[in-house]
Amino acid sequence: MKANPWICRLGLFCLLGYGPAVAWPADAPAPSLASANSRALSQLLDEQWQYQLKDTPELATTIGDDRYNDRWTDFSLAHVAVERAATENFLKRFQALDLAGLSEQELLSQKMMVRQLQDNLEAIRLKNYEMPLDQIEGQQLQFPEFVSSIPFNTTKDYEDYLQRLLAIPKELDDITAASRQGLKDGLIQPRYLLEKVAVQCGQIAAPAGEANAFGQPVMHFPAGVPVADQQRLRKAILAAVDEKVRPAYRRLAEFVAKDYAPHGRSQEGLWALPDGDERYRFAIHQQTTTDLSPAQIHQIGLNEVARIEGEMLKIAHELGYADLASLRAAVAKNPKLYATSREQIVDQYRAYIAGMQPQLPKLFGHLPHTALEVRPVEPFREKDAAGAEYHQGTPDGSRPGIVFVNTSDYAQRTLYAIEDTAYHEGVPGHHLQISIAQTLPLPPFRQQAAYNAFVEGWALYAEQLAKEIGFYKDPYNDYGHLDEELLRADRLVLDTGVHYLHWNRQQMIDFFHAHPADDEPDMQAETDRYIAWPAQALGYKLGELKFLQLRARAKKELGAKFDIRAFHDEMLSGGAMPLDMLDARTNAWIAASIAAKH
Repeated sequence: MKANPWICRLGLFCLLGYGPAVAWPADAPAPSLASANSRALSQLLDEQWQYQLKDTPELATTIGDDRYNDRWTDFSLAHVAVERAATENFLKRFQALDLAGLSEQELLSQKMMVRQLQDNLEAIRLKNYEMPLDQIEGQQLQFPEFVSSIPFNTTKDYEDYLQRLLAIPKELDDITAASRQGLKDGLIQPRYLLEKVAVQCGQIAAPAGEANAFGQPVMHFPAGVPVADQQRLRKAILAAVDEKVRPAYRRLAEFVAKDYAPHGRSQEGLWALPDGDERYRFAIHQQTTTDLSPAQIHQIGLNEVARIEGEMLKIAHELGYADLASLRAAVAKNPKLYATSREQIVDQYRAYIAGMQPQLPKLFGHLPHTALEVRPVEPFREKDAAGAEYHQGTPDGSRPGIVFVNTSDYAQRTLYAIEDTAYHEGVPGHHLQISIAQTLPLPPFRQQAAYNAFVEGWALYAEQLAKEIGFYKDPYNDYGHLDEELLRADRLVLDTGVHYLHWNRQQMIDFFHAHPADDEPDMQAETDRYIAWPAQALGYKLGELKFLQLRARAKKELGAKFDIRAFHDEMLSGGAMPLDMLDARTNAWIAASIAAKH
């Protein structure tokens, strides 16, 4: 999954504000301490959330709140001071709450919010906002990608969209200014990655009118928009695209190509930046919610690579090959295992997801109601996009969850891993977990929580669940399933290799080729992803290992009373959370389950 960038900013963009005090009628009986404390927490959580939505409009749009659909987040350097003050203010107030008498979920909410705000302040201190451009998660990509999340049902929807288009030039100017400041502070991505950014900006700017990613919403108006409005809005939106947005992207492309990329760092690893080792440890903390050291993570990766390749060797023997290398060589040359068209890739994803849906009640007591669709990745970003990624729907189901599938260079894309990835991105992976979280009786910030190790760890765990209930019947798909797990183990080695052990890109590629878990186009893109996005790729395997550890613990403690459906419902009932909090919560559930049976 490609994490929703707006949700990942949760808690960072808030306005400084104080809500009204809770007032009780003079003649009313004094509320209990627990009730008063609960109200205070609920009020502060709501206040923080409302400011969050206002200051991060894209997040509001994503979850179906249309109040701020005419604006973007403020990425100016001047706004950083507002962010810092607001975050400090909210942190002080959350820490000052009286927690006496609060429920388990309420205590968890307070603890999660405090940690989140502390992490946001540390990210500001490290000036991470001064590196907004990269080829995989860069802000230049977020605007056109976001078009698919915007509603286009009414005249107002299109008018709001027009205002967003008109604001893009300033947004790109602010991003340019932040990048210039980062250059002064020595905070910049590797040169070769920034050269890719310049190309991407040019590609976004190139198509005119309706052919542009920003112009496509006027290709088909819904019947609810009057014809006169359609004609007016079509003309205004295309004028904004061609006269405002495209020139702004061309300016950004020129800035990056001429004034920015030439100064990009020559070393791939984060260690090369000021306070690089500290930055990497903070990235690990944020992305994995663990305190594991880079050295520990690297060793876990090496151990997992060896274990998984041992399992793959068994399949090689079953298929009649002497060793894993022979199977890999045969797979690489077998045309039946590679796509013959873009449509074939999309169709297979849809078929595997459809086949999994009726099996979900075997594993879960609670299932999502939001629909799920599969679509190809947009042309402007497919060259550097992941093989597949999930974009969440709205809590009310008005917009479906979407699995975007990369169909570019299809002849080099393997078919045998599609089944596994369909379960990861769709069900029982991202779509199931995120859609359930959105409807939980929890504060909104927890319904939308995007803790990387939980979210990606769950999706990797979901791949294994499919195996346990009888999927991957084709031995080559079973090989593909292990191949995908190997990729996540490779990531532990490669990410720590480049950012901790000072590996260069060629050393990363050499390790990838020695333990290949991807086709060549994805292998190249994955390598650049780890360089640009430190520690994010660590969350998958570390999160999966935690879920497996917790399940083994629950089975041991509960014995014959262990119920896989109850366990999974418990894992998902609190929404995404840091792994240490999940561990403690699971221990409490196990203890309560044992007590209830006596």
